Amino acid sequence: MAAWIALIPAISGLLDKIIPDPEIREKAKIELLKSERAAELEELRLALAFDQMQADINKEEAGNANIFISGWRPFIGWVCGIAFAYHFVLQPILAFIIANANNGKVELPVFDMQALSTVLMGMLGLGGLRTLEKIKNVSK
Repeated sequence: MAAWIALIPAISGLLDKIIPDPEIREKAKIELLKSERAAELEELRLALAFDQMQADINKEEAGNANIFISGWRPFIGWVCGIAFAYHFVLQPILAFIIANANNGKVELPVFDMQALSTVLMGMLGLGGLRTLEKIKNVSK
């Protein structure tokens, strides 16, 4: 649907060339804008429906008694949190201590922080949207 919306300016420019009467041309442009808005609203409605389905799935997962179903999101959150704590707090402290004890030679494990950041920021972003829902009193 977004590809169709991208064609609106080209179609509008084409109307200038095809329809010589300014009144009819303006009416055609207004109708084109109305259809653009309708397409945008439909796209938003579909995105909202998808988000609601995902929220329902998340709710079902969280309420499941099986730890492998309900616990995977908290597990990923804890892993990311521990990895961030290690990378930004513990590792520099360990490096300082080891460097002072071993004449400056330090070899500690290094995490792929880019991949870790992607996962964590996605999780935090979803949490931020939930907070926004609560602030706007959209949540139940």
